[in-house]
Order: sequence, then C-alpha cells, then structure tokens
Amino acid sequence: MTEKMRKSTGDVIKVIFPAVLLILFGFWLTYQFVKPAPPSHMRMATGAPSGAYHKFAQQYVAPLAAEGITLELVPSNGTLDNIALLSRGEVDIAFVQSGVLADTSDKQLWSLGSLYLEPIWVFVRDSSAVQLFSEFQGLRIAVGAPGSGTRPVALELLAANGIDAANSHLLDIGGVEATQKLVNGELDAALFIASPQAETIGHLNKTESIKLFSFQRAEAYTRLFPHLSAVVMPQGIIDLSKNLPAQNVNLLAASANLVTTEDFHPALIDLLLQIARQVHGSAGWFSANGQFPIPDFLAFPLLKEASRFYEYGPPFLQRYLPFWAATLIDRLKVMLLPLLVLLVPLFKTLPPIYRWRIRSRVYCWYRDILAVEKEFRKVGRATAQLVAELERVDNEVKQIDVPLSYADALYDLRLHIELVRETLLDGQKIEQK
Repeated sequence: MTEKMRKSTGDVIKVIFPAVLLILFGFWLTYQFVKPAPPSHMRMATGAPSGAYHKFAQQYVAPLAAEGITLELVPSNGTLDNIALLSRGEVDIAFVQSGVLADTSDKQLWSLGSLYLEPIWVFVRDSSAVQLFSEFQGLRIAVGAPGSGTRPVALELLAANGIDAANSHLLDIGGVEATQKLVNGELDAALFIASPQAETIGHLNKTESIKLFSFQRAEAYTRLFPHLSAVVMPQGIIDLSKNLPAQNVNLLAASANLVTTEDFHPALIDLLLQIARQVHGSAGWFSANGQFPIPDFLAFPLLKEASRFYEYGPPFLQRYLPFWAATLIDRLKVMLLPLLVLLVPLFKTLPPIYRWRIRSRVYCWYRDILAVEKEFRKVGRATAQLVAELERVDNEVKQIDVPLSYADALYDLRLHIELVRETLLDGQKIEQK
C-alpha cells in the first residue's frame, strides 16, 4: 500500500472509528432493554400417568424438542394439584380443568385457552334404575380423588340436586380405583371428568355391567353453571359394529385449559399454542376439525399474548423462520433504535466531517500565509525573514497528500502562496529602487 493510500485510509478510519464507537455504545445501552431469551427447559404439570392430561402432554415433548426446548412432565393428582404447583412456582405450565376454584394467592394464573372438552362421565351399575341426577341420593358414589378437578365439580352438581355426605355415601376416590370398585359392585356410581381417550373411560364404556348416565336436563345445568357446556355423544360412536352407545347420550362438559403464570416467556406462548393446534385441532367426539384451541370456557383470565394469537394467528416471523431465529430477531428488534437514532444522522454528517477533515489540511496553511502578508504590509518591506517563512510554508504544502477529488483546494492554496510571493518580490524591487 502506498503512502498516499495509507493516509487516505487513515483519514477514513479516524472519521469512522468514533462513529462506530458511538453506535456500539448505543447498541450496548439498548441491549439492557432486550428481553431475555426463552428458556430451554420447561416443567409441565399433567395429572395421573394413566390420564388424558399426561398422554396429551407427551405429544408436546417432540415438537418442543425440535425447537431446542426440553419439556419435563410432572405427574400430579389432577387439577387442584396442578394449580398448587403453578402457584408455588414449581412448574411453568399445566393442564387445568375449567370450573375449579382454587386458592392462587401466591401467583396470578392465566389461561392460554381451552384445548378440548372434557365430558362429565357419570357411570352407574346397570341395575341402578336412575333417570335424574337427584335420584342418586343414598347411593355409593365415587366423586374423585382429593386434588383432582373431578371432585369439586362432582360435589357441586350433587349439592345442586340435594345430595351430600349426610344422605349418601360419597367416596373420595377416582381413576383406576373407582373404576375397579364400580365394576366389582363396590360402588353404585362414579363420576369422572376426562377425555374420551382416557383408559378408564374407554374401559367403562365397553363394560356391559356399567351404564353411562344421560343428563336429560343438560340445558338447565349449563344455565346454572356457565363454565359447563352441553354435548351429545352420538349413537354408535364408541363401536359402530356393536352400536355403542345404543342411543344418543346427553353429557355435560368442562374444558381442559393450558394455564401458566405471568412470568412465562411471551415467545413460548405462541409456540405452545401452535403445538396445541396440532395436538388438539383434529376432529373428535365432541369437536369439529380446527375448533380447538379456543379462548372460551376458561379457568382463568386469558393472557394478552394468547388473545393476540387467537385474533391474528402466529407472529409473522414464526410463520417463516425457525423458532430460535424468530425469537432472536424479535428480541433484538429494539436494537433498531440506535440504527434509526444514530446511523441515519451519522450517514448525513460523516461525509461533511470527512470533507472538513481533508480540507483542513489545506486551509490550516492560510493562517501562516495571511500572517506573512499582514507582517509585510505592517513593516512596508519584504524582509528576508518573511521570504524564508513563505518558502517554509510552500515546502510544507508541497508535501501534503489529498484525495484527487480535493486537489482543486490544494492547487488553489499553492496559487495563493505564489500570489503572496509575487507581492513580496514586488516589494523587494521597489525597496531596491
């Protein structure tokens, strides 16, 4: 690299370097406001390993792993346990049944939406001649295990029909234990709130000695309990060859919610809801294709990020980019602030600054030239000292290197030096005469 090129490059660096430092400072400052990256590990409270919650949760593991997120499943006794785990901060997200009241004083909980309907299954011994729920009085009834979402809803419905522990045998058992006791004749009835895919529900629906109770007044229940909805299990949907059930069955249903806390990372909300569409969006016994997830039948208030998802769909970047790339860009978009605030003005000011720096190499010599001319006019004659000073300036100016685009200013300077030299020479001639 020639000396000229080195000097030109040095000028550019001296102008650009402070600007780069300013931009880096701006980035550092704004980086303090960048949201943290989504966690790579999550804990999800499910339910009993044999239940539908746990089975559905297992379907979230692979899609999340594909995005670099490990999902740890935490089995529990059910909805109330899940709420307690969330409230204590022991899990990040959980399946929760709607219509269950719980103490969440530790943390505010939020719903991401309903994932599917969970019918209230009331199974009775075939020998039990009951037509209305109020006729269950005096029977041995399994109302769900402590900590489950079944128990509070079961007690609520029974109480509305005048049934309580004072006039009936209410047993706090559920799941496999309640199923076995009902099949063995140790119970007259058992209530479950579960997906049709739950093992216990499938087993009882196909057991000949067990009958599924139909809510003849389902519409009345939905008016009295808004968190419940009325659904119909169509004739033959369990087994067409055996025509199970033999007729349409009216059921009540709660809904399974995906619930989290206000500390949950916003980017993961959109990702989870996209996975929820894949897992729960297919048509089922009680839903049409693409019906779920939905922002209805909620256990807790809907999180604002979830509301935006239902209204507008997934974020633009997550539709076309891998999750990690989309979230990185989304997190760093705040870094556009220094680009807009600093780069635009800098792009406008750097060229003038560069021009000023190059021209200053030339213009600074005018001070010496003017000093020589001013001294000449003051003393009225061209002294040897003035001539020598002008020659020094001329020699120095001849050493200046400037880019070709600024050569005109350099040659103007040399012309002006020559003009002052001629003035001094004229003065010497006059003095000699």
